[in-house]
Amino acid sequence: MGSNGLNGVKDTNGANGAHANGASLSRSLKPGIYAPIPSFFVPQTEDLDLESFASHVVRLAKANIHPLISGSMGEAIHLTHAERKTLIQTARRALDEAGFTDVPIIAGTGTGSTRETIELCHEAAEAGADYTIVIASGYFAGALNPKALKTFFTEVAEKSPIPVIIYNFPAASGGIDLDSDLITGLAEQCPNLCGVKLTCGNVGKLTRICATVSESSFATQHPRKNPNAPFLVLGGFADFILPSTYVNAHGAIIGLGNVAPHATARLFELSQATLQDPSLLPEAQRLQGIVARGDFTIAKTSIAGTKFLLEKLYGYGGVPRTPLPPIEAEAAAALWAHPHVQELVRVERELSGKLTA
Repeated sequence: MGSNGLNGVKDTNGANGAHANGASLSRSLKPGIYAPIPSFFVPQTEDLDLESFASHVVRLAKANIHPLISGSMGEAIHLTHAERKTLIQTARRALDEAGFTDVPIIAGTGTGSTRETIELCHEAAEAGADYTIVIASGYFAGALNPKALKTFFTEVAEKSPIPVIIYNFPAASGGIDLDSDLITGLAEQCPNLCGVKLTCGNVGKLTRICATVSESSFATQHPRKNPNAPFLVLGGFADFILPSTYVNAHGAIIGLGNVAPHATARLFELSQATLQDPSLLPEAQRLQGIVARGDFTIAKTSIAGTKFLLEKLYGYGGVPRTPLPPIEAEAAAALWAHPHVQELVRVERELSGKLTA
């Protein structure tokens, strides 16, 4: 799909009203499944394909998956400041026009310096984002000791006009891996922090953080700057959504939500329901197994594999912006034919009402 008139979206707050003139946040950050939305590009030119992007954001919202714009899956490192703003504006317009005015937008704003990160936070808020997610830059990872990292996240949180989620992803930040003591300390001391995404995949770390921030006393002792933005602990992979429920985590931000939105949303819903009705646990375990196997297989092919599957399933996806290469034809065929992928696709079609293969 090519881009359409949405390329001309103006930078106005009138379309969403969330942050105009310092207005208070109205779209709550809630437990659930969030998806880092891919940035789609027009073949040959690599211009933003806003038509496909808008359609995808709405497709996921219909499945109760909320968007994260300009994250790792969205190739944020390949986007200009203007493109990041355009994507946020496009998503907000598409959601509002589809009736999803209460769906919040998280925007990735992590970059090299503290100064530019804060600048991106302001630009995201102006474009209509409700929350930001920030990763520490890995370029000087060897020099960023715990004190420097604490200073970085503290300053960003203090100066961002919208609440900030900490993003812990060692593979994308030069090996920087924030530990649970640092994260819980930041959560206690920075009222404008509203969560953490753990793409380190460390369930023990998630458990330790939840033991602090998910306690009922935490919100009283450490109130957030914005009451609609509680501190959420979110996994970065789909393979421990059910286990994390039992240590009082709050869901996940997962690339698999793009490919299997109904399956991942259903897994979260079912996992929560087991807390009240243990008879649902076997079905939740079955679905978790399907999702975990699919996630493991698809994640090996990274952004290019996810885009290939979106093209296969929905007719849009394309390839990454260079220098990231597209998936090789042989690898793509193997991915699609993999039994774990086919099982996930079957379940997704069942849950979405599309029963034909």
